[in-house]
Amino acid sequence: MRVMALDVGDRRIGVAISDPTGLIASPLLILHRRRQQEDLQTIAQLVSEHSVERIVIGLPTTLRGELGPQAQRVMRFGEHLERAVAVPVVYWDERHSTVEAEEIVRARGRPGRRERRAAVDDVAAAVILQSYLDAHRSGSRAGDRGETPWLAGED
Repeated sequence: MRVMALDVGDRRIGVAISDPTGLIASPLLILHRRRQQEDLQTIAQLVSEHSVERIVIGLPTTLRGELGPQAQRVMRFGEHLERAVAVPVVYWDERHSTVEAEEIVRARGRPGRRERRAAVDDVAAAVILQSYLDAHRSGSRAGDRGETPWLAGED
């Protein structure tokens, strides 16, 4: 099953996709935000082009696992996305994804802060997606019902 992940920000959306077996996540692209309807159409087109069967949206919770204003904005975007695509949309805790993505981008040799920041969004989406894929491969089913892992009970 091919899965897509989104790291939704106010200016950019990082997009990552799994391989067809659903084992490995890779950065796909960075979508520079325009109008919401345009962004939704672009994502719907990517879902169709890549035969995506599920979308995982990184949910930016606080370090204590609470939903702040940014998480609320991301969830509203997710609600609109659910109406624009014909595949399930689930949320996944992304608490440390940006930090991990910055470390990956830095290790790849992006010297300047500005260049690193521009390259982080799709890598962060890949970090989110790999976390989701790994959790599901290891038997945890949190997120299958649209639940975030911090809300889902252990199965």
